[in-house]
Amino acid sequence: MLHRLIFLAVVAMLFPACSRSLPKYEKPIAKTQFQRVRTTAYTHTESDHLAHGRKTAIGTELQAGPISSAAADWSRWPVGTVFRICDTGEVCRVDDIGWALSGRNTIDLYKPSRLAMNKWGLRNVEIEILEWGSLEESLRILKPRARHRHVQRMIEGIEDQI
Repeated sequence: MLHRLIFLAVVAMLFPACSRSLPKYEKPIAKTQFQRVRTTAYTHTESDHLAHGRKTAIGTELQAGPISSAAADWSRWPVGTVFRICDTGEVCRVDDIGWALSGRNTIDLYKPSRLAMNKWGLRNVEIEILEWGSLEESLRILKPRARHRHVQRMIEGIEDQI
């Protein structure tokens, strides 16, 4: 009995996305220099990020500093997109993805601690795009991960644009 419980726990950890449905799809906002977007925050110690540690989707270390990491749907903000949050002056680079961001007009901002994450909460902010990232590079990175439904959704969105 104990072996069966351990087996089920391991399966649940390895395949958590199998039981989740994709978030509700939102029509993409216009790709303009200034955008009003919903932002949330995340940190590397959240339970759904423990498997990745401090690594981004591109394999680099999550950054909090002069240019902080951000996660987004890469069909809306391609990998490498750099933006400034107008209210705070923070500059971020899109280098990560997240299940809950697929098909959404939400950017998740990396914060180095739970305190900073909770302090940010959910905010609707104006951002200024300083540099658009690459749809082609996003597609190259995402294609090997196409078995995941949230990644498939991003790939479809990118392919519609190129």
